[in-house]
Amino acid sequence: MELSGSLFHGAWLIIFSLVYLTALFFALRWLDWPRLQDRAQQHVYLGSIVMLFFLWNLRIEIEPGFYWHLSAMVVFTLMFGWSLAVTGGSLALLGIIIAGLNEWSGFLPSVILCVLIPATLTQVILGLVRAYLPKHFFVYVLVNAFLAGGLIFTIMALSITTGLLLMDSYSLAELKSRFLIYLPMMVFPESMLNGWIAAILVGFKPHWVGSFNDEEYIKGK
Repeated sequence: MELSGSLFHGAWLIIFSLVYLTALFFALRWLDWPRLQDRAQQHVYLGSIVMLFFLWNLRIEIEPGFYWHLSAMVVFTLMFGWSLAVTGGSLALLGIIIAGLNEWSGFLPSVILCVLIPATLTQVILGLVRAYLPKHFFVYVLVNAFLAGGLIFTIMALSITTGLLLMDSYSLAELKSRFLIYLPMMVFPESMLNGWIAAILVGFKPHWVGSFNDEEYIKGK
């Protein structure tokens, strides 16, 4: 999902900029530079950013300035970790804006609500699952990708709805009739997309998924 900056007051855009710059500082500081120095991994990372760009091109306009599309930020974060997910998602979003699909003022609310929040929540859920659930292939795919994909999309959608209501950009009746009523139908494709991609990658290209380890999740199970 993406948003136009015109839907938010100037003060909120300033807050978004401070939050994003802080997150970007830590993302660049903690960036997995050795992984990017590996040419094969570098190609996978850049190719994944391009895939995000094309996926985010497939969108519908729910209300003026409010766009919905599949995200795939959950599996992107599982593949590359929080730091690379934040930077890669930012680059994909910049590509969307340069292509003219959103305005420049829409970068800040979109990157906070649709890149930073899902990347952070994915990392948190991954940590909790590692700490409290068995390390098993099916647990990894089902919980970290499929269930997390649906849950995080729902949190994103409710966060955006709350923000739009606080800004008086749209009424609750408008959002109910054009967005919230279709939310259950949007959650399932997001879950399936993240679950399928994660299952395929850990099955055939596990070395592309930084958070997955054969020794932990498969061998001896």
